[in-house]
Amino acid sequence: MKLKDKTKALWKDGAALIAGSAVYALSVHSFTAPNHIAPGGVTGISTFIHYLTGFPIGTMMLILNIPILLLGVYKLGIKFLAKTIISTVLISVLIDIFAVVLPVYQGDKILAALYGGVLTGFGLAIIFLRGGTTGGTDIIARVINVQFPFFSMGRIILMIDFIVIVAAAFVFWSIESALYAMIAIYTASKIIDNIMFGADRGKMMMVISDQPRELAKEIMHSLTRGVTIIEGSGAYTSKKKEIILCALRRNETAKLHKLIREIDKTAFTVALEAGEILGEGFKQLPDEKTR
Repeated sequence: MKLKDKTKALWKDGAALIAGSAVYALSVHSFTAPNHIAPGGVTGISTFIHYLTGFPIGTMMLILNIPILLLGVYKLGIKFLAKTIISTVLISVLIDIFAVVLPVYQGDKILAALYGGVLTGFGLAIIFLRGGTTGGTDIIARVINVQFPFFSMGRIILMIDFIVIVAAAFVFWSIESALYAMIAIYTASKIIDNIMFGADRGKMMMVISDQPRELAKEIMHSLTRGVTIIEGSGAYTSKKKEIILCALRRNETAKLHKLIREIDKTAFTVALEAGEILGEGFKQLPDEKTR
């Protein structure tokens, strides 16, 4: 990568980490923490410690993350965790700054959980897209996963979050606190998925038609999408068939259905969910810098 491109990528990384950290810090300060919502992880632990002692949430997050980050550097390497260290420090500092300059929301707790979840998801997605994390349970889960590959990271994080949520419910002496935390976590996860993968999701269409060449030509002309034709045969008739494969965005499937109806009403069509589509006409393959 050229020096100019590296500098540009560094500026993008820096801007994204600052923006994502600020949004995440806002969600904690203004919505989740003041409403006794501890949505798992180091953030959740720091929230109920603040409730018990009055100790600043951001400072406590940084204190708790230091040994976790050191463990991560030892097990995973400093290069892997560089952006995580930056985002962890930024979030901790910004939460304590916001505590001085910004108001908090203490109205309807369901709204607090929902808006807290939305902002959390939005902030985390920005950080994740540039290769960072918020430290804490992400690092613990990755270290455990390296040592014990049969434990998935998702399951480890879920277990840790569950323990923190239950502990917070006892600290706040409120089962509602745990329920609101679950709402916040679920909302955040949906926002993260939609931002990180929503735009790249699509459909893999499989069409078995008696007029595959004409249909393929029309797809390439009308939808400007690439088409792959593979050879197949019917198990019952042993008749040779040409099967059309085509990757589309979701909003293009209706147009394809219209083309199929116009060209071959007897065509057999299967639509498969594509969690991510990379390549020409879609999102480009990520380079090593943003992977």
